[in-house]
Amino acid sequence: MSKQPTPAPNDRPNPPSPAPPPPSPWRNIIWLVALLAAFVLWLVLPTVHSTTTSLSYTQFLTEVSQHKVKTIDIAPTGGTSTGALTSGTDYTVVIPPQADQTLLTDLQANHVTVSASTSGPSVGSEVLSWVLILLPFLVFGWLWYRLSRGAAAGLQGVMGVGRSRAKVFDEDRPTTTFADVAGYEGTKSEIAEVVDFLRSPERYARVGAMVPRGVLMVGPPGTGKTLIARAVAGEAHVPFFSVAGSSFVEMFVGVGAARVRDLFEQARRRAPAIIFIDEIDAIGQRRAGTGQVVANDEREQTLNQLLSEMDGFDPSTGIVVLGATNRPEVLDPALLRPGRFDRQVTIPLPNVAERGAILAVHTRDKKLAGDVALNAVARGTPGFSGADLANLANEAAIFAVRGGRDVITAADFDAARDRIILGRRESSNVLLPEEKHIVAVHESGHALVAALSDHADPVAKVTILPAGQTLGVTEQLPLVERHMYGDDYLHDSLAVRLGGRAAELVVVGQGSTGAANDLAGATDLAVKMVREYGLSDKLGPVGYPEGGSVFLGGGSPGVSSRPFAEATQAEIDQEVSRLLREAEERAISLLKGHRAELDSLVNLLLEQETVDGAQVYRIAGRPDRSAETPPVPPTTMAPPRAAAVSSAGTGTAPHGAAAAADGDN
Repeated sequence: MSKQPTPAPNDRPNPPSPAPPPPSPWRNIIWLVALLAAFVLWLVLPTVHSTTTSLSYTQFLTEVSQHKVKTIDIAPTGGTSTGALTSGTDYTVVIPPQADQTLLTDLQANHVTVSASTSGPSVGSEVLSWVLILLPFLVFGWLWYRLSRGAAAGLQGVMGVGRSRAKVFDEDRPTTTFADVAGYEGTKSEIAEVVDFLRSPERYARVGAMVPRGVLMVGPPGTGKTLIARAVAGEAHVPFFSVAGSSFVEMFVGVGAARVRDLFEQARRRAPAIIFIDEIDAIGQRRAGTGQVVANDEREQTLNQLLSEMDGFDPSTGIVVLGATNRPEVLDPALLRPGRFDRQVTIPLPNVAERGAILAVHTRDKKLAGDVALNAVARGTPGFSGADLANLANEAAIFAVRGGRDVITAADFDAARDRIILGRRESSNVLLPEEKHIVAVHESGHALVAALSDHADPVAKVTILPAGQTLGVTEQLPLVERHMYGDDYLHDSLAVRLGGRAAELVVVGQGSTGAANDLAGATDLAVKMVREYGLSDKLGPVGYPEGGSVFLGGGSPGVSSRPFAEATQAEIDQEVSRLLREAEERAISLLKGHRAELDSLVNLLLEQETVDGAQVYRIAGRPDRSAETPPVPPTTMAPPRAAAVSSAGTGTAPHGAAAAADGDN
């Protein structure tokens, strides 16, 4: 049974005081100044209060002959001799090296007490010798102090290796707020509740509500998970600790667990507080299960410590953990249970309305021409994330600079979108005349089949200008963002994908390598229709989805994870082949029935190289669907699935945007 979490105390008289300021560095310097002053006084004071008289050698001999010298301490050759006069005054004299036995005889005759001293080291040499003797002991003691200062806490003090690498953002350092995050109102409201609880816990305590221990943000890369966390740091007037998941694990054993302990200890001292762990899958991956060799490695120890800190024997109060990941399927179930990450907030790809708002944020500091409609740009970028839209605005600005303009036009956004999806246009990639004709035929087949199909997405543009790895492009932009796809739409999509190859068979009489990418995309769609969507009458309502990451794509290999027999695989292959053949036959039938329209579109492409959707529909004799006004989507619309793409060759639309990229292998 899960332990009931304890709400944050609401009867505290005052919030905890902030951490004390670090000690002034002058405190250590004062001791050095005091020692230096004592040394100087030790040297200077004896000379200030001294009554010693300095005598020349002649004066000294005169004093000796007058019996005024009582004692003398003869220094070594070249040194200063000292002594006392009969009047009680001390004196100093330098006896030249030429003085011989005669001086000693005179001193003895005048009853002067004579003594001699040997040479000794000076004060400076004595100090230096003591420094050299004590310095190794001082250095060794300092190193021992540093190395053993945190020995009781594991590796806490070994050169700071066990300390948390979290960056602390206090309430006086806001940088980003929710106003900088366009769209995602539901996500912001959920996280804003957590922030509001930490600001005023008494409101929730009156009705018995408890703050969630953790909020896990999951979604594809580039959708703004880290941006939302930075906005929380700006909105929350509580300390905010930001750390990456990879910063917990290093080569030393126990470092990750020590850093987790130190992170939560710092948060407890400054509670209420928020801890943000970016890419939490770096330390939160699923542990070894039954039948596997238990690897008690550093990552598992770090995860165990994190589990204990979030909801262990001594749970933390007043601390909320925000996590972000695009691989939720690899996280340990113990990390996702209630009491640890109570809420999981999915941050999907933005819909068309949210893309327009995101573009407005990223173009606030840019000058836009009057022909730029951000809603139209948003409709032409299905499948783009927030990071992709920021890159789109930047690329459009770069195209404006290349054109020598200070404002960004709609053509700049179109060129930037083609640059991101297809690649850079290379002027050196010149096609041979026969190749250019085949590419025009291929693209005309895609466009004409799409224009003649009732359920296909509208054609926006057709071009035979090479870009990146593509030799031609047929762009289809959906009027609305669909969330469910019917059988008729999928069959039309197959026909559009195979329309280029069908046009080559009708006009040229043979296929080419330019249809390689089309065949791969059509085959993949047909396999999904048979294996996952249950759209095959022969197999019936069965589904065998591919494995793989939820948001990163890339399913597992079908052979190694195939949950069906060889006979079922043979039936799947037969059904896939049937769907593709029927789609190709349908495309060929459409093009043969509209051969004149196909030839007209081919000639127009060879002449202009780029034809917009309106001209395609005019040639096909159909209403212009590309000019239709799309309905206003509701604010709760979910993110779109990428529209159908028709492509040939090696060019592939990386973002799932509605574009057909064609080129020869």
